[in-house]
Amino acid sequence: MPRPPSDWITLAEASAVFAAANIRVSRSTLARWARDGKIQSTRPGRLIYVRRSQIRAMLRPRGRPGVPDVPRRLPVDTPGQEALFEDLEA
Repeated sequence: MPRPPSDWITLAEASAVFAAANIRVSRSTLARWARDGKIQSTRPGRLIYVRRSQIRAMLRPRGRPGVPDVPRRLPVDTPGQEALFEDLEA
């Protein structure tokens, strides 16, 4: 029976996740982040494991506070917008 996927991955696997997103992060950098507490980790033996979900969250773009992620669009028939660029056509 195959093992269910775990949320804990090795530093090599985490580095491969970053590489798949075209971001180079070495295992030693990930180990330093784990040691400094920047990412959650565990070390049951020789290997250091980090959370897959946390690594993926680092790859998600974050919006700035107060700025919507998706720009709002004005309706096509907004009154008063027809003459906005009339002087540019001349």
